[in-house]
Amino acid sequence: MIGEQEVLLTAAEVAKLFRVGPKTINRWATEGRLTIIKTAGRHYRYKESEVKLLLESFTTQAKPIAKTEKEAPTK
Repeated sequence: MIGEQEVLLTAAEVAKLFRVGPKTINRWATEGRLTIIKTAGRHYRYKESEVKLLLESFTTQAKPIAKTEKEAPTK
């Protein structure tokens, strides 16, 4: 990636994408789900590319729920 810089996101920005709190993002980083990048100013950031991959892994297509016998119409 010569000449290109990775886009870095704050915990708050990542949290907004996942609709969770920033503390959850920090916990995920501690668990190894995301890599923490420490800036020169001692701020923590997360790689946008890595965040997108994790977001895709969380995204699933909705499947219809099978009806139980109680809910099924009687004939």
